[in-house]
Amino acid sequence: MKKVAFYTLGCKLNFSETSTIGRLFTDAGYAVVDFTAGADVYVINTCSVTDHADKKCRKVVKEALKYSPSAYITIVGCYAQLKPTEIAEIEGVDMVLGAAEKFRIVEFITDLTKNPKAIVHQQNIEKVNHNFIAAYSIGDRTRTFLKVQDGCDYPCTYCTIPLARGGSRSDTIENVLNRAKQIAASGVKEIVLTGVNLGDFGIRNGQREDKFFDLVKALDEVEGIERIRISSIEPNLLSDEIIRFVAGSKRFVPHFHIPLQSGSNKILGLMRRRYQRELYTERVATIKSLIPNCCIGVDVIVGFPGETHEDFLDTYQFLNNLDISYLHVFTYSEREQTAAAQMKGSVTGSTRADRNKMLHILSEKKRRAFYDSQIGTIAEVLFEDDQKSGFMHGFTRNYVKVRAKYDPVMVNEIKSVNLVSVTAEGEVEVTETEQVLAH
Repeated sequence: MKKVAFYTLGCKLNFSETSTIGRLFTDAGYAVVDFTAGADVYVINTCSVTDHADKKCRKVVKEALKYSPSAYITIVGCYAQLKPTEIAEIEGVDMVLGAAEKFRIVEFITDLTKNPKAIVHQQNIEKVNHNFIAAYSIGDRTRTFLKVQDGCDYPCTYCTIPLARGGSRSDTIENVLNRAKQIAASGVKEIVLTGVNLGDFGIRNGQREDKFFDLVKALDEVEGIERIRISSIEPNLLSDEIIRFVAGSKRFVPHFHIPLQSGSNKILGLMRRRYQRELYTERVATIKSLIPNCCIGVDVIVGFPGETHEDFLDTYQFLNNLDISYLHVFTYSEREQTAAAQMKGSVTGSTRADRNKMLHILSEKKRRAFYDSQIGTIAEVLFEDDQKSGFMHGFTRNYVKVRAKYDPVMVNEIKSVNLVSVTAEGEVEVTETEQVLAH
């Protein structure tokens, strides 16, 4: 039996797609093995958002060939769509598949003979604009990442995602519900909804047919799934009706991840974002008024062209004053074919790094304050299949990471626990309780 191994760079959406590609190989008679197991085929799913996509891709290729020198190396994902020729020049790469081709990978890999020059199958991104391909992860983690939307119609000046994934398009509500039921039947207790612009769900063949809120209401009725988590949603698409619904939901958990990108209205304008910071403030206030214990995560970019010291301090103070729980901090990096790459006012690398560090420190402060606010309460934790130094980990409904003494019986189980204290590592110690919480 031929063996295949995978490596995924980037977002939850990529993880859902890698898992789906893995099932294609399984159906074709391959055995999916660990990266270090010396596979016959390696599939590397790339990202264009993270810094140094080329460097990371080269490193993973080199590592794969270290474990299996004659392995057939295939590169897929956003970076593969944007830079296929560049990737084809990487030593050891045998095939590059674009966005329209990656789910046909088994068709393309017919001969595992390594060639002197990589084969490229990639077409213009317009070819995928009306073609939604469903994906979900299964067996990789306790939670399942369920892809319900792909692509983006937003012209943010720093972003290559529309070039890499095409325009916004979605699955049908009926299809999503059927997959959610299949996932529930497999024993998974938590679904994380994923997409490029999740709140824009409902576009098919270029026409809006549904709203994200319609999907949320329908999914809340699916039996067998204990938790549904919204991975990320734009502030202008996070409506009051969605917030109110989650506040009283049976299955949607009190956790929102809401991209901000900058706390400066000047920079938001340069980024061509579809809101100003006042709207963001309103969204956070609404969430906290209706769901006081809600966890709120924030994406923010530092070092965007034109971001002065005053602009950054504006962002810092804005975030410092917001009732949020943690930050995902990204350092701006130039991307070819984006408007921002041509903008004046470039910020030096050292200044970008300093600003990134400041916001990481702020994020730890925010996370610690949020965790501290939960100490002394009772929460439900879904425990993961991991073990480190005799401990296992899990997450509460509102995304507090906890640790407990390892017990294999608790894997993929939801337990009511007392949140006792925050450890030096920033995790919450728990003790079990017999009390059952009502949602």
